Amino acid sequence: MAVNEGYPGSMILLVEDEESLAVGLEFNLREEGFVVVRAQDGRQALAEFSKLAFDLVILDIMLPYIDGFEVARRMRQTAPQLPILMLTARKTAQDRIEGLKTGADDYLTKPFHIEELILRVKGMLRRKEWYREEPEVAPLYHFGSNEVNFATLRGRRGASMVQITPREAMVLHYLIAHRDRVVTRKELLEKVWQMHGGMETRTIDNFIMRLRKHFEEDPAHPCYIISIRGAGYMFKTS
Repeated sequence: MAVNEGYPGSMILLVEDEESLAVGLEFNLREEGFVVVRAQDGRQALAEFSKLAFDLVILDIMLPYIDGFEVARRMRQTAPQLPILMLTARKTAQDRIEGLKTGADDYLTKPFHIEELILRVKGMLRRKEWYREEPEVAPLYHFGSNEVNFATLRGRRGASMVQITPREAMVLHYLIAHRDRVVTRKELLEKVWQMHGGMETRTIDNFIMRLRKHFEEDPAHPCYIISIRGAGYMFKTS
């Protein structure tokens, strides 16, 4: 693989207890120019996390001692903007939803292609540049009784405060920046996830569902983040 372009030296915490997979992932990530620290279980992951400042975490769900869901929850308490990519061998929608609830920004289901993982990692690390390139949205944005702070990743619906993940913020930011027009799932994949080609994923739908729970009075009947049947989504300002 080519040497990593744009993010040399980015530090990644790789949490994976399957030795053969972990060795292969570590090798390929290092070939891309990343600095990799490997942990084999949940306790070791949290210990490494407490000692070093990581740019991204790749986190398996099924771990000894402390599972990936709980590891993500604890990391999110002190690092709300840290990108977390979850790896799972479980394919049910509930597992994916639980991962997003605990703070994962994205997930991959095993088995996966290493090229796809590298693309996801680079896309997640690109977040800061991505905000600068997109049409300007005020750091503190108000709509209806809601507000979202894209700098602190804190939101409010009425009197209820919510913490959003970096990827949730990116999806919402993109919809707001392109408000009052249809944004296709393909467009979100390419612009937010940096994924090109014919790939389809339920990831986007799960993120939309999460955002509606955060900011819609009635998530089943949204008035801001609406679905356009057969086309995609639209952020409505009125």
